[in-house]
Amino acid sequence: MQDIIEGFLKFQRHAFPERAGLFKDLANQQSPRALFISCSDSRLVPELVTQREPGDLFVIRNAGNIVPSYGPEPGGVSASVEYAVAALQVSDIVICGHSDCGAMTAIATCTCLDHMPAVAGWLRYADSGRVVNEARQHVDVPAKVAAMVRENVIAQLANIQTHPSVRLALEERRVTLHGWVYDIESGGIQAFDNRTGKFVALADNPSVRAVSH
Repeated sequence: MQDIIEGFLKFQRHAFPERAGLFKDLANQQSPRALFISCSDSRLVPELVTQREPGDLFVIRNAGNIVPSYGPEPGGVSASVEYAVAALQVSDIVICGHSDCGAMTAIATCTCLDHMPAVAGWLRYADSGRVVNEARQHVDVPAKVAAMVRENVIAQLANIQTHPSVRLALEERRVTLHGWVYDIESGGIQAFDNRTGKFVALADNPSVRAVSH
């Protein structure tokens, strides 16, 4: 814990003064351009990967970068999506999975989660991706896990479109959806291309979209 406290002190003494003007502007308002939904995994830091400053991203993080389909009892993810789209009027939504994801590994390898019932229940929101992935052939377990990471991103792109605020924003042509997979070791990102149904290198295809208006 001490290193975390020391990190804060370093921020207070050095990083904050360098951005004092930015924080003054952000003190009473925010206008992020994108909603970024990622895994809670400590190895994926959205602001670092995208090189964004405070105020640029509205971030939702949870196990497996999951977006439950909209229902009668919306939870924290649903409320945050609605606020980002309806109140903050973000123009882009990114759902970002990552390599070596523990949640997707558990699904792909049928790991028993009886000792973590809350996690098991949460991961059922990835069932459509799991079913598709199970129906396909994979050369080995790592390949099956990597495929599950991608199928989950596609599944969550479908889930988020059940949210009324997102459907309206798509209908009004004011939001674009992106599906990414971040590779921890290489630092690269694969993005889902709605034209081909495949993931392609974002560096080579910067204009690729998952769902565009």
